[in-house]
Amino acid sequence: MRNRGGILFLTVVLLAMSGYYLVRTFKANSIRKDAEAFAMQADGNVDRELKQRYLDSLWKKPVFLGTTLENLTKQELGLGLDLQGGMHVILEVSPNDIVKSLASGSRDPRIQEAISKAAERAVNSTSSFVDLFVDEFKKLAPDTKLARIFANSSNRGELSPSSSDAEVTNYLRTEVDGAFDRAFRIIQTRVDKFGVANANLQRLPGTNRIQVELPGIDNPQRVRKLLSGAAKLEFCEVYEPSEIGQSLDSFSRYLAQLDQEARANAPKAENATSDSTAAGDDLASQLNAKSDSTSSGLDSLSNNNAFSQLFIPTGYGLAVRTKDSSRVNEILHRPQVKQFFPADLSFVYDVKPFMNETTNEELVNLYFIKDIGHAPLEGDVITNARQEYDPLTGRPDVSMQMNATGARKWRDLTAANVGQQVAIILDNYVYSAPNVNQEISGGNSSISGNFSLEEASDLANVLKAGKLPAPTNIIEEAVVGASVGSSAVKAGVISSVVGLLSVLIFVLIYYNQAGWIANVALVVNLVLLLGVMASFGATLTLPGIAGMVLSVGMSVDANVLIYERVKEELLEGKPFATAVRNGFKFAMPSIIDSNVTTLITGVILFVFGTGLVLGFATTLLIGIFTSLFCAIFISRLIFEHYIKKGKTVSFFTKWSERLFKDTNINFVDNRKKFYFISGAIIIAGAISIGIRGFGLGVDFKGGRTYVAKFENTVPTETVRQAMENAGINAEVKTFGGFDQVKITTAYKIDNTSPEVEQEIQGQINDIVGGIAGNKGEVVSSSKVGPTIANDTIYSSLKAILYSLIVTFIYILIRFRSVAFSFGAVVAVFHDALVILGIFSIFNGILPFSLDIDQAFVGAILTLMGYSMNDTVVVFDRVREYLNDRKRANESIATVINNALNSTLSRTAVTGMATLLVLLILLIFGGETIRGFIFAMFLGVIVGTYSSLYIAAPIVVDAMQRQLAKEKEAALAKAEPAK
Repeated sequence: MRNRGGILFLTVVLLAMSGYYLVRTFKANSIRKDAEAFAMQADGNVDRELKQRYLDSLWKKPVFLGTTLENLTKQELGLGLDLQGGMHVILEVSPNDIVKSLASGSRDPRIQEAISKAAERAVNSTSSFVDLFVDEFKKLAPDTKLARIFANSSNRGELSPSSSDAEVTNYLRTEVDGAFDRAFRIIQTRVDKFGVANANLQRLPGTNRIQVELPGIDNPQRVRKLLSGAAKLEFCEVYEPSEIGQSLDSFSRYLAQLDQEARANAPKAENATSDSTAAGDDLASQLNAKSDSTSSGLDSLSNNNAFSQLFIPTGYGLAVRTKDSSRVNEILHRPQVKQFFPADLSFVYDVKPFMNETTNEELVNLYFIKDIGHAPLEGDVITNARQEYDPLTGRPDVSMQMNATGARKWRDLTAANVGQQVAIILDNYVYSAPNVNQEISGGNSSISGNFSLEEASDLANVLKAGKLPAPTNIIEEAVVGASVGSSAVKAGVISSVVGLLSVLIFVLIYYNQAGWIANVALVVNLVLLLGVMASFGATLTLPGIAGMVLSVGMSVDANVLIYERVKEELLEGKPFATAVRNGFKFAMPSIIDSNVTTLITGVILFVFGTGLVLGFATTLLIGIFTSLFCAIFISRLIFEHYIKKGKTVSFFTKWSERLFKDTNINFVDNRKKFYFISGAIIIAGAISIGIRGFGLGVDFKGGRTYVAKFENTVPTETVRQAMENAGINAEVKTFGGFDQVKITTAYKIDNTSPEVEQEIQGQINDIVGGIAGNKGEVVSSSKVGPTIANDTIYSSLKAILYSLIVTFIYILIRFRSVAFSFGAVVAVFHDALVILGIFSIFNGILPFSLDIDQAFVGAILTLMGYSMNDTVVVFDRVREYLNDRKRANESIATVINNALNSTLSRTAVTGMATLLVLLILLIFGGETIRGFIFAMFLGVIVGTYSSLYIAAPIVVDAMQRQLAKEKEAALAKAEPAK
């Protein structure tokens, strides 16, 4: 083996890195447990605010090898919502409202009609809303130029009455995209300020949608209001410190009193008090050096007490440490504190923290704002804003235009505040507080400051948020209770451990001493897989655990391919060293081909999948590379070690030595029987689909789903009747145990109002909680709007189609024969049709959900990948036999039949290992993924069957037809010569 030292070094480095990132994960989780212990109350509940305060105190401090807790959490293996509870939301920015706003100056009724028709078409179209709107408007008004509708004074620099329709269309696209960007930034700020650890916010590519995941959330209604509420932009006056000097003095005395009480109640904290005293003296001296304005009241906040140290005076106000913000908020909202200050004063934070270079602490400014909530000027008067450059300094600034009402109010506001600040506030956070140099009339302003290009662009976006209302609608939502998450963790751990052990034992029993080597490679694979996921900051979900355990099961395949080749070499009497090296050499084409086909499926799952499917695909993709590395290099290193020492390794046990030896099953000659069997199953499934249909999940039909757990066994009819009595038409199925049901309903699904969501949630809670003698509670819920349901259908169909096309092309390139591509694709279609039929036939009969949803599509794509993997391995052996000159005189049917028999051991061993893992997952993996795993379990059986009895026989038929045509052509060519 070449470069043995380099591969060994690389292995050590990868293991060390994986270990490092996994230890980081353990450390982060340990700190969270410490925080929970710190915040544990006498009643056994955790004070969430106290827990957050503990974490905030460590957020910027080194806690592990010089790494802060903030950085530690960015590269750890986090838990998904299904493992710890929380809320998943997909928001959609409404483009029809944006277009309506841009055309607000027009009274043409055709505008609204075109918007309505475009909105209807958008449900079943992949085109952009702007293109659909323009198309509909041109149908209604073919002779009307778009510029006549959309060109006005607010966009004078971008459009004119002479602008072409193409220019207006591009302008509309830009404005819609810009509104989406603004909505994303606003929601990002809201989420960042929400105080949720490991919150995940991302744009969904190719859509105007935003996905938000908030772990640990226990107040869904608050989240709904936070995410879907309209942005509020205000221009407010700012109190100068000198204006409220007496208020600040009174506040400082109150803080001193708090500190005295704290010292009296904690006599052991003398050292800490003396430290704060020293800090206070130093701060007071710094303040006096900067300003002698004792009347401002700011200097009194640097008194020698610990509570005063929460507030850091600056040249114009106060700043606080970000880690102390929750404590500061609690103090500022006390009634006795509010009475010190004017009734119209509010404390408002700056949106961006900054670093104190002296203490290396993160601070955030705190402004004294007048009349927030009753601002003299609001964002609805803004007509345009854009980032430009100051003509004198060349620095980035922001130009802003207002309508006539806004211009008048802005003139009065600036005139009254010359030499003072005016704060620009969005969602109760100050984005900028420029000084007013002079009265500004005409409504056109330039806001300058020490802006970076990005900051100026952000401010322009903030100002435009007041111009274009871009409401965000919740079109998909899932709430997972903490109790459900803890059950999922238990199920995931049990399934992982039992699944892994079962595979290790199986391999050991089948391959004897060589099984130990394979098991070492499998364990290293698991460590690398977890380490790589942690280094990416990936989130571990229950489907991810399923993918991880399954990837371990499927990684056996590479070892099996190698070991079966080694066994063949040994049975031919070759020396151990030669047999091992030839085994790795001859198995390599099959390993590469089979993993490439699985990789294709994994990539397509990753691109088109969300939620459960995406978590599974992420783990599967990483698992492909780590399992390949371990099977090819780790196993080889261990074998080379034995070879170097002159030792051999046994590949046989007594029961496995002759298990598949001299098999001679006639796969090809019996192919018509299996065609008939498969056809019968597919026809039965088609009849069932035609009569019974499918149980469609909310992913595909839209609706709300609630999982309710009861004290005792509950009949589904009882719950369904209770729902019907309340006026809600719902489908009720047993979910998991007989004391738990899944309730699916399309009741008011088109209404996206947070108030309606709360109302329905309350109704469901009342219904399940009011079942006589058997009280229930909702433990999780989800919602999918009709728009995203249609998108899910299209994306699922595209995923399946692309998977087939790409795989067809790959096999055609690798095997250089349409017969192989045709056989593989027909076999995959066969597998999908069989699984669909079984799901229809047994829907409602088996004690778990067989709904057709996105998880099912993920299972179908995965089994397609597995079936293709298995088929490609068989095809590799078939190609090898066809190219063997010793078999030149044998018929195609005989050659292929012999190839199938020779690879039967590999097919069976891989299938058994994978089925073993899936069976464990099916039993212990939890209800959430049981239908998903069942589909894959069936898929492995059907996929193994089809690769032997469908794909290869089809290749025989196709190649025989091709030979017959070639013979006919040759005869036809020879006849004229006679």
